[in-house]
Amino acid sequence: MAQNSDSGSRTTRIQFKHFENRTALLFILPVLIPLVLFWLWPMTYSLYISFTDWDYMSPEYRFVGLSNYGHLLHNTDFLAALKNTMIFSIGTVVPTVVGGLMLALLLNRNLRGIGLFRTIFFSPWVTPTVAVSIVWAWLFEPKVGLVNYLLQIIHLPKLQWAQSAEWAMVEIIIFTVWKGVGWAMVFYLSALHKVPKELYEACDIDGGTDWQKFKNVTLPLISPTTFFLIVITTIDAIQAYDQIQIITQGGPAGSTRTLLYLYYQAAFERFNMGEATAVATVLVLITVLLGVIQFVASKRWVYYR
Repeated sequence: MAQNSDSGSRTTRIQFKHFENRTALLFILPVLIPLVLFWLWPMTYSLYISFTDWDYMSPEYRFVGLSNYGHLLHNTDFLAALKNTMIFSIGTVVPTVVGGLMLALLLNRNLRGIGLFRTIFFSPWVTPTVAVSIVWAWLFEPKVGLVNYLLQIIHLPKLQWAQSAEWAMVEIIIFTVWKGVGWAMVFYLSALHKVPKELYEACDIDGGTDWQKFKNVTLPLISPTTFFLIVITTIDAIQAYDQIQIITQGGPAGSTRTLLYLYYQAAFERFNMGEATAVATVLVLITVLLGVIQFVASKRWVYYR
């Protein structure tokens, strides 16, 4: 009788476990189905296309193996785009994160009208990139733009900006940092508000200076926010497209052509979808690699309370 009772209890637990699993699956299906249809399947199919010579229009195409990837390794445009992507990412991530922190420290005070300044600095983030890109293209116009006018006031020479292979990337970086620094500031303001005041008071009792309080209290406690911002802004920099398309179209002479813009040109200007998806695959691998490196490195400097 005891064995029959144990067996019946085990069967009931197994049935309840199956019921829990089916219920959990039922709840995650609304999220799982779009994830598979609009993310996993397109990525898998894109990977397959990267091994073909499909021209985006013909119903027939050949399987060419790794030749698209081999062609990229000897393609000067790809290598130049890879270099431009690295320059653009470093040139935007570092100033955006550091600038956001400096603005947050400056505005993290109970001063009169401080809310207005916070709104002003954050407003570029909510403004459509295409619209403000057009405005910035006017500001950096070589002949009548406001930026060159200001340079002349302080006795500096006019620059060709978007018309120069030397300065076009600088213009794109300045615009991208201007647009993102207010967004980073908002996250840092939230992190600064969560730093316990008791730690600053303890540092005061020990005779700590403002720099020591910033270095030993503020920076470690806001390190999770810094890590989050570095990861997100890096991904955002790798995926930058709108401002490049509006201001320079990847030029002049490919000086602002990043990997994502190279993908666009290969796919929709040259209709070489095989090579384009190969570039996209490389872009995904770079993003994953950078993410893994950042997560591994974060164990050494990110402090979680």
